[in-house]
Amino acid sequence: MGKSFLARVPAPVKLGVPVAAGLLAAACSSAAGTSSGSAPASSGTSGGSTSGTVIETHSGSGGTFLTDGSGRTVYLWVKDGMNKSTCTGACASAWPPVMAKGQLTASGGAKASDLGTIARPGGGKQVTYDGHALYYFAGDSSAAQTSGQGSDSFGAKWWLVAPAGTQITAADTATGSSGSSSSAGGSTSSGSSSSWG
Repeated sequence: MGKSFLARVPAPVKLGVPVAAGLLAAACSSAAGTSSGSAPASSGTSGGSTSGTVIETHSGSGGTFLTDGSGRTVYLWVKDGMNKSTCTGACASAWPPVMAKGQLTASGGAKASDLGTIARPGGGKQVTYDGHALYYFAGDSSAAQTSGQGSDSFGAKWWLVAPAGTQITAADTATGSSGSSSSAGGSTSSGSSSSWG
């Protein structure tokens, strides 16, 4: 009866407890380290992995602009502040935020160092480029279509984004529509946008 509990515990168990505690602490600190508000980005190639969000470039008549990995055009809204999104509700229905899925990757002329994320009010992370929150336009129904370029919907202009992170204010002829792109208003286009799922 003079043996303590610790003396009766087998040696492998004595060694396993500190190792398990160390692994648990490392896992917790690693998970806590990812809450900085910005996801790491990597520079990809055109044949890169398809898991994650890819931001790449496309050449149009108004200049080279950013798209996602499937070629869908992305926009910035001048009403947003740096690393801030104020487009919610009906605005986010017409201009859906580009949400981060997996690792952020830059391809083509896009710069990995300019990619980041911000928290959305309803949850999830929205992709940013050089501090600008990125959005799609619901009226674009095909790759590299730029129907939202120059729109003044929801009280401020929507512009294509250059690889340098600046807004492109020149007209782009890849609108795919016969009407003015500034008629986006608070409603979505009647054209099919289901191809983007």
